[in-house]
Amino acid sequence: MIYKDPEVRFNINSQIKRSISTNIQFSTQDIDTAKITFSLTKDGVPLPISQATHGKLFMRFADGSKFYVNTEVHDALGGVIFYVLTPEQITHYGTVQAELYVNYDNGQKLSVHKFSFEIDRALVDQDIVPVAEYYIDDFESLKAVIQEMAYDAEQVLAELQKKFENLDNIETKEGAQEKADAAESDAKAYTDEHAAKTDNPHKVTKDQVGLSNVDNVKQASKSEFDKHNSDNTRHMSAAERMKWNGGQLYKLTDDNGGRTLIPDDTDLLTLPSGLYYGVSNKVVNSPEPKAVEWFHYDVSTNNARKTIVVTATANPRRWFGTIHTDGSFKGWQRFITDADAEVTWESPTLLNGWKQYGTHKVQFSKNALGEVEIIGSITGGTIGFDVPAFTLPAGYRPIQMTHFIGVASSIGAGSAPQFHRTQINTDGKVYIQSCSNATNPNEFITFGFKFKAA
Repeated sequence: MIYKDPEVRFNINSQIKRSISTNIQFSTQDIDTAKITFSLTKDGVPLPISQATHGKLFMRFADGSKFYVNTEVHDALGGVIFYVLTPEQITHYGTVQAELYVNYDNGQKLSVHKFSFEIDRALVDQDIVPVAEYYIDDFESLKAVIQEMAYDAEQVLAELQKKFENLDNIETKEGAQEKADAAESDAKAYTDEHAAKTDNPHKVTKDQVGLSNVDNVKQASKSEFDKHNSDNTRHMSAAERMKWNGGQLYKLTDDNGGRTLIPDDTDLLTLPSGLYYGVSNKVVNSPEPKAVEWFHYDVSTNNARKTIVVTATANPRRWFGTIHTDGSFKGWQRFITDADAEVTWESPTLLNGWKQYGTHKVQFSKNALGEVEIIGSITGGTIGFDVPAFTLPAGYRPIQMTHFIGVASSIGAGSAPQFHRTQINTDGKVYIQSCSNATNPNEFITFGFKFKAA
């Protein structure tokens, strides 16, 4: 049989586990070929699957469908089980949330892990809408699903009943229009009657309207007022007012909008807010006082709080510095860039019979944070507390003596994992001190660790 057969490895323990995305993607056209294999371990060794053990898989599909199914055994001693999605299940496209369990006939149960995978809708299935399905193979789970569905139905019925009750209080469109037309007609008749009265029905006096406070002087004519209103020299437009209000209280740049050149021997920390540039070794308190190159400086001062914040840039390097309220300069802090993150790998000279293992070359590097990383594999040399395999150069040596436990060959030692203990001394010497494989101790020694360089 042909399968899409991804493998998922789970270790059963009591540590905090979060649902993992397995990066598994099937298609709605993977009919009887969508197979998931699970490798189970407990305390670092395979979990045996006996006849009294049952692997159970619960799946919740994106459309709400739920399935609780039995898995099948692939390797009982190796703890390997699998499940092949049915043609009906593979039609439920979208993200599938799942959890694996191990049940025993004596009533014990183990929760293994939550995980998720994807089912992609194939182009040929774009018009097919799967029907939500529920398959449960034990009564308690079936009972829970039925109760959940019954509760949802009761909620829908309650909402419909409220809507029907509200319908009794709704007036028809025609009835509401008649009432509105009548109210409009009555209001218009009253307004017309009141407006036609010229006998001052409300008995308003000139004092009430403020005419007694008006000076009897000549006012500007309509033409004079219009001429003044259209005078754009005297008046400011809304756009001009916004530009005025948003203008700088003092100059942050040169008149052309560019950065201001810092005069030689100027203290960077005494400049007002603004954008500047200058040669680093000619500016006092620059982050690199010996650098003969142009730097860009952004200065921001807060006079009320007596603080200064400065950023300095020399592509692609960048620094950040501050003066706090106590008036002391806290020094420059360098930002790490993508260029700083790039490392150079070097290979050491192997000693005492050790050779590179195939294409897994032993290499070391140091990043911008001062962390040394060693990777690769070696074979065939002498193991011992005083027999170095290679020596790291100065600048790549640990602050204090450190140890690393790594993977070793299992040849001649059965299927049990093997390991070695390696010491890295402060003089850079790397010793393969011991190996758990007594039959072939130097067959395969691999590295993959970091430490802080001195």
